[in-house]
Amino acid sequence: MNRRTVLRTAVIGGGSVAFSGALWSGAAHAAPAQNAASPYGPLQAADANGIQLPAGFTSRIVARSGQTVSGTSYTWHNAPDGGAVFADGSGWIYVSNSEINPGGGASAIKFNSSAAITGAYRILSNTRQNCAGGKTPWNKWLSCEEVSLGYVYECDPWGSAAVQRPALGKFKHEAAACDPVRQAIYLTEDESNGCFYRFLPSTWGNLASGTLQVLKAGTATSGSFTWATVPDPDGSPTATRDQVSGAKRFNGGEGCHYANDTVWFTTKGDNRVWQVNLLNSTYELAYDDGLVNPGPAPLAGVDNITGSTAGDLYVAEDGGNMEICMITPDDKISVFLRVTGQSSSEICGPAFTPAGNRLYFSSQRGTSGSGSGGITYEITGPFRT
Repeated sequence: MNRRTVLRTAVIGGGSVAFSGALWSGAAHAAPAQNAASPYGPLQAADANGIQLPAGFTSRIVARSGQTVSGTSYTWHNAPDGGAVFADGSGWIYVSNSEINPGGGASAIKFNSSAAITGAYRILSNTRQNCAGGKTPWNKWLSCEEVSLGYVYECDPWGSAAVQRPALGKFKHEAAACDPVRQAIYLTEDESNGCFYRFLPSTWGNLASGTLQVLKAGTATSGSFTWATVPDPDGSPTATRDQVSGAKRFNGGEGCHYANDTVWFTTKGDNRVWQVNLLNSTYELAYDDGLVNPGPAPLAGVDNITGSTAGDLYVAEDGGNMEICMITPDDKISVFLRVTGQSSSEICGPAFTPAGNRLYFSSQRGTSGSGSGGITYEITGPFRT
């Protein structure tokens, strides 16, 4: 939690925004990012919501755990975590997991084109410790259970019944990222000796059946890799991570994002970011806090990640100084915002609207340090688009 860390590449996930190959070919193999002044300028004094932002940006609270979402009759869930934004006509929907056990699940807030809240409702119920997940190209939310033998649930942001997807394996799921080129879904595992997986649906867009595979590689931090089929995705009696000889181990898989024939994922146990190059089947260490020179870097507890329409990466801290840090395509890192007075919380679920001009995120435990004190925010301002 206290080590300062930095990424070296800008990544985008979820498929909600398209980027040119030129941008990504430049960003994908760049040198480790170094400290720099923010393109938005320095942080200002904390606002009425306790958030320090650059000049021109404002925050508002859109939901609090245990309280009714404004303009609705729906009570927002405890311990808000991973999230995503889905286009809804001229408006949008923000979905958010609930990392409690039992209970879990996920909720949604609907906004009109003016960003007024028009509805809030449950999209997944009675699950366990739903942490992160991922957005599909067919506009569903994959909500992942961060428990032993946990499931992935395919959720409808508009509120239709969620569907359990056991074909994606039963293990301590964290995040998911969809690759429409190879028609694969990449999955991280939050275990100290976890693995990195991909799921190949029998039919793209239908997760009822398919093949779960695990990445095989050596013990080095770079090299070539192959995929091997997991014999029993059910994970019992033998855990999925222990079924394939040579499966590469990763220390606490967290966020996962795909773009431009590359998938990046974070491992919070060792504060690393891994880069998997899908065109040539190689992997490498895209970030390690030992690569920051000179340090310290303004990022600790690497966790959830999202991208902007400009190709900037926004990285949420689990702990640290409760910051969202920003990494630009030219490999410069800076602090975008800081949440004050909430040192016992973590920042979760950063996600942009389709237009790229609003950013949503949550403080999982708020000022109270308890999941019942979660707060979900919206940031507006002159984002680079």
